[in-house]
Amino acid sequence: MSAATVRNPAVRRLADWSAERLRALADDHGTPLYVLDLDRVRQNYRRMADAFPEAEVYYAAKANTARPVLRALADEGAGIECASAGELARVLDAREAQCASDARAGRDDPRAGVAGSRVHYTAVNPPDRDLDVAVRLADDHPGLTITVGAADTLDRLAERGYDGRICLRVNPGVGAGHHEKVATGADAKFGVPYDRAADLAEDATARFEVVGLHAHAGSGISGEDLSAHRELVSRMGDLAREVESQDVELEFVDVGGGFGVPYRPDEDPLDLDAVAAATREALGEVDATLAVEPGRYLVADAGVLLTAVNTVKEAGDGAVVGVGAGMTTLARPALYDAHHEMRNVSADAERRPDREVTVAGPVCESADTFGDHWLADPERGDLLAIGNSGAYGYEMANQYNSRPRPASVVLDGDDVRVARRRETIADVTAVEPEDQA
Repeated sequence: MSAATVRNPAVRRLADWSAERLRALADDHGTPLYVLDLDRVRQNYRRMADAFPEAEVYYAAKANTARPVLRALADEGAGIECASAGELARVLDAREAQCASDARAGRDDPRAGVAGSRVHYTAVNPPDRDLDVAVRLADDHPGLTITVGAADTLDRLAERGYDGRICLRVNPGVGAGHHEKVATGADAKFGVPYDRAADLAEDATARFEVVGLHAHAGSGISGEDLSAHRELVSRMGDLAREVESQDVELEFVDVGGGFGVPYRPDEDPLDLDAVAAATREALGEVDATLAVEPGRYLVADAGVLLTAVNTVKEAGDGAVVGVGAGMTTLARPALYDAHHEMRNVSADAERRPDREVTVAGPVCESADTFGDHWLADPERGDLLAIGNSGAYGYEMANQYNSRPRPASVVLDGDDVRVARRRETIADVTAVEPEDQA
């Protein structure tokens, strides 16, 4: 095992986090609290870039849009893939009027300052207001690529006077992922039908600069799903060769991301080098450059969620442990039945016997549970750490039950910075007109 491998292991387990440092962060910033380690994000990106040395790596920003994350990855050389106008506004220079409004309101500039040529906008059935923003930003940032998944969207862009860079999203008919709700590759919602894609790409050259093809199998793809990933890539290689034969000069073929991470301690990490080799082989010879869009893989194990125990209730042969975090803080367990490993990081936890308990949040829903976990016997006031929370954690946090969203901090070596302050009830109600009070 090389020194680089030791410094940059393929997965960071929950047990690798310093309990002492997590307790200090909770003391300083309160709970629930998202913690994200930028050094780990950088390590994950470098591993991905090393595995795909001849490919373009675009970070799927929807996994975690915290400004320090976007800036760190952009500094490492990553492009950014955006799924909405809001994400575009985070990474590009937003409208001057909006910036001035933010300054007057005392809000920090949320932009990451990424060049337009390093940004892809990949929307699904984009609302009119999103397209308006995308076209305006494309005018201000030459090189921005807009990915289109329907012929209607091409027409809507043309109606707005857009004639710039287009990537065509294709539905390859192959889906995979950790849950049926995220197996996008076989879902008709995503992309133009595979058998119509070549003709649509050729026709689009009359109105736009067609620069790429895109497909995505799904999210959280693991070893058992890799055959579907290879099939998707193979189909995209065949399509690229057909499109290139029609004198369409493609810059890239984007085969998406979805690279999975192990959420359970007994699961092995993804063999990224093997995946990269299989991807290159499946794509075959094309003139275009391969592009990949990792999201979860770069940030999941870089983050934990800290929450305090507020209730321990004996129930039959077991116990229900109530915590401050819930489905409004981390939605994945309620939405996907997702497992997130837990650890009691209280000062004396190691001296206690382990006990299987049900961990539940404060929302009045049966779905508001983190499932059953073996923990050092929990007591009221204990601090629990929830692993692999860096991806789709804060991004899916919401205000259901009028609950303010949690704070988020980033670690950069020894430095700690607040990425998002803790919301207050006043923040929750701020959008409501005062005359309705």
